Amino acid sequence: MTDDHLMRIHSPEFQAMAERVLRATELTSRLNVLPFDDEAGKAELFEQILGRPLPARATIYPPFYTDHGLNLDLGERVFINQNCTFLDYAGIRLGERVMVGPKATFITMGHPVDPEDRRTWLSGAPIDVAENVWIGAGATILPGVSIGRDAVVAAGAVVADDVPAASLVTGGKATVRRKW
Repeated sequence: MTDDHLMRIHSPEFQAMAERVLRATELTSRLNVLPFDDEAGKAELFEQILGRPLPARATIYPPFYTDHGLNLDLGERVFINQNCTFLDYAGIRLGERVMVGPKATFITMGHPVDPEDRRTWLSGAPIDVAENVWIGAGATILPGVSIGRDAVVAAGAVVADDVPAASLVTGGKATVRRKW
C-alpha cells in the first residue's frame, strides 16, 4: 500500500486484508489472556503477530491490539503500554526508544469523506514515528502522519498533521474543514 492508497472494498486485496485481520484478532485475543509473567508465551505470539521476533529490549504490555501486525515495524527499546491499538495495514514505524502511553491509537486506514465513496473504498497512508518520541496516554495518530525525533505528543492529542522534531503537540483537532 502506498501513501493515500485507495483499496476497493470486496477486491482481492481487501479479501486478503480481511483474512489477515481475522488471524491477527485470533492471535491478539490469545495474547491478551496469557498470564502477565508468561514471557515465552508472549514472545511466541508476538512473533506470529509481527511475523518476526520483537526487537531487542522492546516491551509491549498487553492488552495489545492490531488489525494486521505484519506492517508494524518496531525499533529497539520501544515501550508500548497497556491497551494500545495499531491499525497498521498501511504501515507503522516506531523508531528506537519510542514510548507509547496506555490507550494510544495508531490508525493507518479509513474511509473517504464523500458519502458515495465511503462504503466502496478504504484509504490509507503510513505513520512514521522517529527516534526517542513520547506518545502520551490516549493520543490518536491518524493516517499519513510523521512525528519527528524527540517530539512529545500530549495525552489525549489527536494528531492529523506532521509533528516537527523536538516539539510538543497538544489538544484535539476536531474543527470543521469541509462541508458537503
